[in-house]
Amino acid sequence: MLTEIREANLTYLMLSQSLIRQDKAQALFRLGISEESAHLIATLSPLQIMKLASSNMLLCRFRADDDMVWNLLTQHNLPARTANESTSRLHANLLMSSRFAEASI
Repeated sequence: MLTEIREANLTYLMLSQSLIRQDKAQALFRLGISEESAHLIATLSPLQIMKLASSNMLLCRFRADDDMVWNLLTQHNLPARTANESTSRLHANLLMSSRFAEASI
């Protein structure tokens, strides 16, 4: 299990660093992190990334921690004929972005 955690950490840090360097504003939104955290991640050296990734603690967290968001994303409990995938995903994105805005305040 520790190997999987380390791999997830390494993948998360590398992806985060890449997103932050390409488009910081979008990275803040997509990753749900603060500007200070983004700056720290962006400036990590490869050695620092490897050390952090080696932690036995998962460094990222799932932002979809709400039943409503999961139900919208998976369209769980929605009748097949009324389920509109695009609308459900948009609704889930709006819910998650509002939570990011609340956390940033």
